[in-house]
Amino acid sequence: MEHIFSYHHLREFTREVFIHMGCSLEHAALASEVLVSADLRGIDSHGIARLSGYVRLWEAKRINARPDIRVVHETPSTAVIDGDAGLGLVVAPFAMEIAMQKAAAVGTGWVSVKNSNHFGIAGYHAMMALERDMIGMAMTNASPLVAPTFSTERMLGTNPIAVAIPAKEQPAFVADFATTTAANGKLEILQRKNEEAPYGWIQDKEGHPSKNPHELKDGGALLPLGGDREHGSHKGYCLGAIVDIFSAVLSGANYGPWAPPFVSFLPLSPDPVGEGLGHFFGAMRVDAFRPAEEFKANMDTWIGRFRAAEPVTGKKVLIPGDPEREMHHERLENGIPVIAPVVKDMQEVAAKFNLNF
Repeated sequence: MEHIFSYHHLREFTREVFIHMGCSLEHAALASEVLVSADLRGIDSHGIARLSGYVRLWEAKRINARPDIRVVHETPSTAVIDGDAGLGLVVAPFAMEIAMQKAAAVGTGWVSVKNSNHFGIAGYHAMMALERDMIGMAMTNASPLVAPTFSTERMLGTNPIAVAIPAKEQPAFVADFATTTAANGKLEILQRKNEEAPYGWIQDKEGHPSKNPHELKDGGALLPLGGDREHGSHKGYCLGAIVDIFSAVLSGANYGPWAPPFVSFLPLSPDPVGEGLGHFFGAMRVDAFRPAEEFKANMDTWIGRFRAAEPVTGKKVLIPGDPEREMHHERLENGIPVIAPVVKDMQEVAAKFNLNF
């Protein structure tokens, strides 16, 4: 069963929760916007369904509601940021803003982040660059739930990558994807709906394919993009590894199996190799390469031609970002569906802070 809520209702409720956690008004407003943007774009696994997880991390003293987010090292085009254990929903936009400031000054900006937490959907942060005629990139490492190809050990996170590219008349190109066959949040949705997972998403603790969405609780692992070696899982493994290195090894965050888990009941590594989770952001000024209007006109041509590609019967060819953009407009107008178990979670969060959901 699903309940329908307006975007504004979910955003305001989320804002109030962050305020009650001790966030400043500014940080609470930003965090709620970033979080609920996932629901608007149809990425329900990373939206309000995650709110109770943030609350539990805060209760476990793993999230600092009043962080001193600061640049700890920089050059004209690069920076390292210490998120001071703040909400990744707040740390990430701060870091992306620094990347864009550097791009404005010298053409490109690259920022790595340590000592942060889960930052919501990568696409939100990459898309910040679009209004400034910049190309935006965002990536993050995450809880180690993914087994490398031919392994049974969980070593990597779902480690998403997002790239946003502006166009002129056409909607922007926005690719936002996990480097696993499916994000962990999609397994959580299947668990709440009591449905099976497709083969290629997960394996059991012995490394055998599984359809059980609860497999992670029994020692199983998510699979890299591709699912198995014959379908290219080694390529998904490489992508996830690149994200881990850019986000965490480069910044001084915890990497690989040392990355802190999102769930608060699992212990942190007793021998950390860095500080918190890591992110990586990039901003490239289009006119650092060619006139922005020329580039955007060519992007219109690119997008138009690909969208007009001959489709297979019964399908249409999509441009990265099309489904999320269409969902954004639909849900902004008609409301956001929230499944009953998530509603129950929100009611429990509301009771904790004496709020009304």
